[in-house]
Amino acid sequence: MPAAQGRESAKRIPDRAKTPKGVRFAAAGRFAEIVRLPATEAGPALLGWTFLVDGVGGVIVETEAYTEDDPAAHSYRGRSARNGTMFGPPGRLYVYRSYGIHWCANVVCGAKGEGAAVLLRALQPTHAVDVMRLRRGLDDARLLCSGPGRLAQALGISGVHDGAPLDEPPFRLLPPAAPVAFDTTTRIGISKAAELPRRYVVSDRRRA
Repeated sequence: MPAAQGRESAKRIPDRAKTPKGVRFAAAGRFAEIVRLPATEAGPALLGWTFLVDGVGGVIVETEAYTEDDPAAHSYRGRSARNGTMFGPPGRLYVYRSYGIHWCANVVCGAKGEGAAVLLRALQPTHAVDVMRLRRGLDDARLLCSGPGRLAQALGISGVHDGAPLDEPPFRLLPPAAPVAFDTTTRIGISKAAELPRRYVVSDRRRA
């Protein structure tokens, strides 16, 4: 498990007088604590964490929250063979294939049986970038992990990882060294409940 960060340090928020309007700061905490939060709290709390799969990965800079009462969530119509992992226990990886083409990686959150998860939408590549370039077949670092399908391909995530605990190899999660500023926006790439503000983006990497 990654080293714990005390909750007292999470309260030391940077000078709000210098903070752009609308920007918030993600609270620090241990991974085991974060994944037990509701997805709408875990989503921003995971920003700034370094996520590695067999040593390949980077810093989480964009996430989206999905819950059982959300029409856009796979769990909305109840548990099935496809979405079973989403119902817990928390701290596992929920992997599904989007449109039969791209794998997408999600961190299961909340209480067991709740049907909630945080979609990992983008990483800033920092570790084994050369491996990511080979997997993605391109050189531009900005395109390696910008989008859930690209992220999964760059990190080598597939259906075999569905249900795997994220506190065990081949995964490694490292906490940010300081509070992370982020923006909250509406989600993208979905047709249902698109108006819900459940997308969280590190402020200096905000996307349209």
